[in-house]
Amino acid sequence: LKELSRSKIIQLIKSSNITVNNYEVDPDYRISFGDHISVNIQLAKVTPINGENIKLNIVYEDEDLVVINKPAGIVMHPGAGNKSGTIVNALINHCGEEFKFVGDTQRPGIVHRIDKDTSGLVVIAKNDFTHKHLSDQFAAHSIERVYIAICWNKISPPSGIIKSLLSRSNKNRTKMMSSFSKGKVAITHYKTIENLKNKKNQTVATVLECRLETGRTHQIRVHLTEKGSPLIGDRTYGRSPQSKLRSLSESTIQSIKKLPGQALHAKSLGFLHPTKEKMLHFQAIMPDYLSKLINSIKS
Repeated sequence: LKELSRSKIIQLIKSSNITVNNYEVDPDYRISFGDHISVNIQLAKVTPINGENIKLNIVYEDEDLVVINKPAGIVMHPGAGNKSGTIVNALINHCGEEFKFVGDTQRPGIVHRIDKDTSGLVVIAKNDFTHKHLSDQFAAHSIERVYIAICWNKISPPSGIIKSLLSRSNKNRTKMMSSFSKGKVAITHYKTIENLKNKKNQTVATVLECRLETGRTHQIRVHLTEKGSPLIGDRTYGRSPQSKLRSLSESTIQSIKKLPGQALHAKSLGFLHPTKEKMLHFQAIMPDYLSKLINSIKS
């Protein structure tokens, strides 16, 4: 099983996918002459993921992990409607075929995700030890993740905590919603960086810094929408308010229309390196189209 790492084989043993003489055994079992070892990898049922020559904006890389600055418009891993052209396809091409077997074979190396139309920092594991170590940090909510969000309206209070239970929407399964009775706990800490005013000195939008205590699907987008301040450009959770658009210049309206998606950028990422055992911190400047949008509203 040369294509599998030692830790992956141990996972197969512990999950009863490797047996000896039809019995479950511990990973430290010493095999004897005549033992019959059965392996059930089920790779035949998995659609192979191929490497593709897609350029990656690599912020940091070593033998254990890689940190990239993901542009808006590209999906993290293959899935329904996105069989190729993803970050994972690019990573297989960059890291080699062995990368296919890191963690989950359907999304190798991935320990967290950001939405297709969100830009910013993502860390990817290059081996199973790192994958588990980083996954444990995310589960313990010890990873530092800070986003810059540009949302409609003036948010009140200017800083605070949004907490709810997030689950799939009852009406649209591609969307998330808050609930008092079901779902996973989602906690977003936010603070106002700048209120963006039009020529009449009216606040039409706000630049926020959002720190994730948890990282649920669409968490920031749902929380800000439910607070009455949807992200600018978010076509799923919040339409542009016509009253605000009428107060903006034509150039600003065009900037909004040209956004690749919601005005959200993962600007900061910090975590404990699994093998070097030291904290690493990374920053990524927001894309030009977001800084131009901010300046356009203010001008």
